Formats: sequence, C-alpha cells, structure tokens
Amino acid sequence: MSSEEGLFMRYEDLPKIKLPNGRDPNEICVSDSTIREGAQMPGIVMLPEHKVKIYEFLQRIGIEKTETFLFDEGDRAAAREMLDMQSVTEVTAWARARKEDIDLVLKFDGIRETGILMSVSDAHILQKIGFKSREEAKEKYLEALEYAVAHGLRPRCHLEDITRADIEGFVLPFVAEILERAPDAIIRICDTLNFGIPFLDDFPYSIPRIVQAMKRLGVKDIETHIHDDFGFGTSASIAALWHGANWVNTTFLGMGERAGVAEMEKVLVFLELRVAGFHKYNLECLTEFAEFIEKNVGLHIPLNKAVVGKNVFAHESGIHTAGILKNPFVYEPFPPDIVGASRKLIVGATSGREVVRHKIEEILRSEGIELKLRKDDTRVEAIFKDIKMQYERGRTSCITDEEMREYVKKYFDF
Repeated sequence: MSSEEGLFMRYEDLPKIKLPNGRDPNEICVSDSTIREGAQMPGIVMLPEHKVKIYEFLQRIGIEKTETFLFDEGDRAAAREMLDMQSVTEVTAWARARKEDIDLVLKFDGIRETGILMSVSDAHILQKIGFKSREEAKEKYLEALEYAVAHGLRPRCHLEDITRADIEGFVLPFVAEILERAPDAIIRICDTLNFGIPFLDDFPYSIPRIVQAMKRLGVKDIETHIHDDFGFGTSASIAALWHGANWVNTTFLGMGERAGVAEMEKVLVFLELRVAGFHKYNLECLTEFAEFIEKNVGLHIPLNKAVVGKNVFAHESGIHTAGILKNPFVYEPFPPDIVGASRKLIVGATSGREVVRHKIEEILRSEGIELKLRKDDTRVEAIFKDIKMQYERGRTSCITDEEMREYVKKYFDF
C-alpha cells in the first residue's frame, strides 16, 4: 500500500539525515575492538576460538578493521588464524610505546598497522606509568612512533584519557609533533572514562571541539574510542563523525572495561538506516552474533538491549499489539529482518483482545484451519477472560504458546 503524498506512513517515507558540508558518507568507517577491548570485560572469558568466530562475524558485517593483543600465545594463535582468513576486515595490532612491543608486532608479516598507547592525562603519565614529566612521556611516545614508522608500520596513536588532559597545553602540541614524524598517522581520541560530551563546549570535555582542533592541525584520519561510563559512548562517537572524524571504534554489544565502549550494533544501525547515502554494512547477522556471544562468551544480554535484545520486536500491551497488527511501522523502529530478528507477539498481563484473537488465528492456521475471527467472538472473549483471571490471581509470567494452544483446543474443540 502506498502512502499519501507528504505523509509518513512507511519507513521509506521518513527523511534521511545528511552529513554536514556535503560530506561523502563513504568516508566514514567502523573499526572493531571486541577482540581486544571486549576481551578485557570483567567476568567473561574469550578464548582464541571465540575471537576467531567473532572475526568471522566482523567480516560478514563488513567491518573495515579490528585490533588484537599479541602478548600471549592464545592471542598470537588467534591472530595467525585471523590473518589466514583475512579478506574484508584488516587485522591490526595494539602495542604499548615500547620497542619490544613493536618488535612483537613486526614478527607478524600480515600486520601492517598497530595502535600505540600514548596516555596523555597527568594522572596516567605521572602516576600510572611513572614518568617524571609530560616531556619525558612525549619523548618516549615519539621514540616508539619513529621506531614503528622506520620499520614500515602504519601508526595509530591512542591518546588515552584525552578528556582529562591539558588539550591546548600538551595534547595539541604533541599531535603536531606526531604529524611531523608521521603525516599519515591515525589519531585515536580515547575518552577513557567518558568525561567527553557530544556537543560543542570547552576543552577538555567536548568531543566535537577536540575533533575540530585535530582537523585544524591537519590530521587526516581521526578515530574515536569512547567509553560508556556516563552513558555517552555511542552518542559522542556519532557526534564526532558529524564534526569531522572519519573512523569510529566500537565493540559489539559495547563489551569492554567497566561500562564498556560505544556499541557497534547501535552505530551500524544508525549509519545504515538513518544517514542519507550510507550503504556499506550487512546487518543481517547482528542477532545471530549476539546469540553467539551470549551462549559462548558468557555475557548476558538484557531483554531490552537496543537492536539485538529479545524484546526489541516483542509486543504485549493492547495498544501496541493492535498498532503492530495494522502496520508494524507504528511501533517498530525498522523491520526485524534487517538485523536477522523476528517479530513476536506476547500474551501477558497488559494484552488486549486483539492480540489474543491474532494468536488464536495463528494456532488454528498451524492446524490447517483458516478462520477469521472478530475480537468480540464469544470464544475469544472466554479465552481473554481466563487469561485475565490468571493475572488477577497473581501470575507474574507471560502466557506460553503451549498454554495458548491448550486454550484453543478447549474452546475450539479440535
């Protein structure tokens, strides 16, 4: 059914969001840190075989790049297997600003890029690492950068804890020196504790302002890696794209230290479904990916988790189910098949007669009985009342499909 001109009645009727300044959407790329950052999530265990399977999902989606540790044999075994499979998603490394870490990367012929950790906040420089001064830290970082570049590696400079650092007094002059030595270096803005905010404001908190400052310095590739401690991981990452960043680093399901980082699935769905001219990633395996993680890695996924939670396309209340039955556009953000999910109508305490009628017809159809019912049919009403009675007596769970089938057998005599 086509919509009337000017009305928003279907997903395709909604206007898309345009990137500012006529920017080409294809400039934007998504990188992954599930295999590195995600593996550090407290309470989970990510084995080498899990990492390889995650990498397979990344390639199916079309993610441009992932990163991995190389410090133990399990990491190295997974890296070797991923490199053998590499076709879509580039395998990159992660190193501290130490010659021995970079030497470890150089042992892997297939790895062309490495992240180099460069902590820039005073607490990290002076207390965590134990440098005597910012100047000493800068010298060590630049020495590691020069070593990596001299040995043919593409450097990705991870400016850790940037939103609690002296941006104008230390970070920007430091980045200028990075560019003198490696003009094509990727600069990763690491908002380690999510003190960053997704709108223009003062340093050091404004992610958009930091991105703009990097652009003015001449940084060609700006990437974000934003944690979610204050809940702004994904929104600040998207805001950075709007102000000139061209890479967004994410983890699937936001896995990572503490509250995790920007969630890949949210970023992907936003870019693919909301941004004009953006068509790059395959989202159809996202639900399958989430099920794999929950079953094998031990991460519980909340029912109401955006994009991949089991309740995203589940409907119970009377008003919602009635709307869904008329037009899914009414109460679903996008068709479930886009992310490999399916719609589920649930009979529960808040359900109305319409969903009960629909479930009865569904069960009858499965028995080869085609019957169109009115919701005031006496049998529909009897089943509806029986269900309501259960909740009046204190039931706290939904009515299962098996229970509904028993109701239908009872009142429709088959």
